Amino acid sequence: MKALVYRRSVPLYLLGRILGRIQPRRFFPRMAPFGLREIPAPKSQRGWVLLKNSLCGICGSDLGLLRGMESFIMEPYASFPAVLGHEIAAAVVAAPKGSQWSTGERVVVEPLLSCSERGLPPCRYCSQGCYNLCECFTAGNLAAGPVIGYNRSLGGGMAEFMLAPPGRLIRIPDSLTDEKAVLADSLASALQPILDHFPSDDQTVVIFGAGILGQHAIRILRALGSRARLAVVARYPFQQELARNGGADLVLDSPNRGELGKAVGARFIPTTLGGGNLEGGADLFFDFVASRRSFQEGLIALRARGKYIMVGTAASIGPVDFSSLWFRELRVMGSISYALGNYEGQRVRTYQMAVDLLAKGYPTEGLLTHTYPLSGFARAFKTAFNKSGTKCVKVAIDLRKIEKKNSASMDACKPDEGLS
Repeated sequence: MKALVYRRSVPLYLLGRILGRIQPRRFFPRMAPFGLREIPAPKSQRGWVLLKNSLCGICGSDLGLLRGMESFIMEPYASFPAVLGHEIAAAVVAAPKGSQWSTGERVVVEPLLSCSERGLPPCRYCSQGCYNLCECFTAGNLAAGPVIGYNRSLGGGMAEFMLAPPGRLIRIPDSLTDEKAVLADSLASALQPILDHFPSDDQTVVIFGAGILGQHAIRILRALGSRARLAVVARYPFQQELARNGGADLVLDSPNRGELGKAVGARFIPTTLGGGNLEGGADLFFDFVASRRSFQEGLIALRARGKYIMVGTAASIGPVDFSSLWFRELRVMGSISYALGNYEGQRVRTYQMAVDLLAKGYPTEGLLTHTYPLSGFARAFKTAFNKSGTKCVKVAIDLRKIEKKNSASMDACKPDEGLS
């Protein structure tokens, strides 16, 4: 079958790092350890579900990997070669007898591989429902790696077929198209920090970054009834328009410190060096960029005991002045993927809630901006890298349009004895 495979190569990874710094909006497919390959179709395994992929979104973490911008200390949490792709909409080809899944059902895949998927007793976090913080992502009967798409054991969404744990599948309602369902993963990634840090109506919230996650954050807050004041920092005009349409109260274009302070109701205090300080400010700062600038402005734009939440992924982000952290007793925390969250006094599965929101008419207009066939993967990644030039928000690979050069792919995926 055809698949987009990433292989481990330290020289090419470092080359990508250099090129990413020189020309961050370009993708150099011939210089990346990544490409379209013919690989064996996955063999059905007892207890696992065989899927035919329909659409797979390109995530910011995929772009970070190809840019060579991932943290070196996170190396143990991936295993290569691997088929990339974890934002998956698919259809069931074969499922274990007696399972709740039937051939032809459409599903999205919650891609985490925690203790239960690894055949291990639950660690302390999995036992609490916080399986996104599993302590066994490198143990058990699967290769290292917490997420499908960075794990050589299961394949990923940028291929014709893949295997998935049955407990990680969620049905796509008949009313929901694949094009909307493929947004479930990015929606869940923004939904988790919102559920964990839901603002009261009298609070001011900064959403720094208006890519797909920032756009979701605006829409989630409004869909869940929040009347908090939303100030959004958006880099590009098309992102600014989308943010306004999504429900932002105020949209800022690369504001200086004084402008950001005014937006959050803070008083600007001049300094001889360092660009000034702010007194007062926002209650919550959701950072969907995770850069040196966004981290620094987040610390300064918060009022005393405000919360800074890093949702965007970052490795090293350069020198930052941490004075506000201790001076105003700020709370700084991260948010990784999704698990269970609190909503209206109940514990809910965040991924399921994301699908439910989509099915109930959650506004998706303008979010999935580009789709490409698997053979057009280079164009897809070039589009995703160049947001300003292409005005992309979410780019996806469409696997429904693969030429059937041989029918053996499907035959190779026939279930083994004991599957139906």
